[in-house]
Amino acid sequence: MALNVELVSPERILWSGEAEMVVARTTDGDIAFLTGHAPFIGALGIGAVVIEEPGGKQTKIAVHGGFVEVSQNRVTILSDVAELATDIDVARARKAKESAEAAFRAEPNPENDAALRRANLRLELAA
Repeated sequence: MALNVELVSPERILWSGEAEMVVARTTDGDIAFLTGHAPFIGALGIGAVVIEEPGGKQTKIAVHGGFVEVSQNRVTILSDVAELATDIDVARARKAKESAEAAFRAEPNPENDAALRRANLRLELAA
């Protein structure tokens, strides 16, 4: 038995299908979901969602906040901003990182820190 997974952003359904395992970064840390997982609702932080499909293929998605719900072998991830690793524009991500680094040096605050973490995540997944 596999998990039924759906990852949705405001623009579209980014990923939908069956998975053996889903790993997500919540605001409390990383968590993995397998079949039979207890019901769960959590807030997502800035991090990768890794979907391990039957057969071993992995799909990686940059998620910048949102929510995850697990119930009856169904994993639903709702994110305001999410991007498949294969869709990341590396040149744009590098520029965003440079801009975020400069902003953080000028004014180290939570917003600039989050922008830098988002840029680093995008570059990490695009590699």
